[in-house]
Amino acid sequence: MSVTDLAPLPLAAPFATAEAAWFWTCIALRAREAGRVPSRLANGVPCRVEDVLKCLDTLYRQRRVELLHVRVLKDWGWREAVPDPAISRQRCDALLWREALDRLEWPLRVRGLVG
Repeated sequence: MSVTDLAPLPLAAPFATAEAAWFWTCIALRAREAGRVPSRLANGVPCRVEDVLKCLDTLYRQRRVELLHVRVLKDWGWREAVPDPAISRQRCDALLWREALDRLEWPLRVRGLVG
């Protein structure tokens, strides 16, 4: 083993927003379920999927987000789309989406996962 083998790996840049972290988490979870890790998920990621999920779980346990928030995050994250408040059928989802991500932003920022 050489000294270069012990050198720390370069840190990946944090996600720009909680929304970007959430979409990455959903993509990674779907890939994991399919038994694969796409190349766009393998490199340059500042965290593990569990890190983002732990932040969301903590918010849920603190009652800062409700189950409905989590369901909206999951449904729209799986679609890789943001609910559109201009569409009447998506208006409620858009409100819950924004509330959940606004509340998730700070814990992710404190952990250094969002820049």
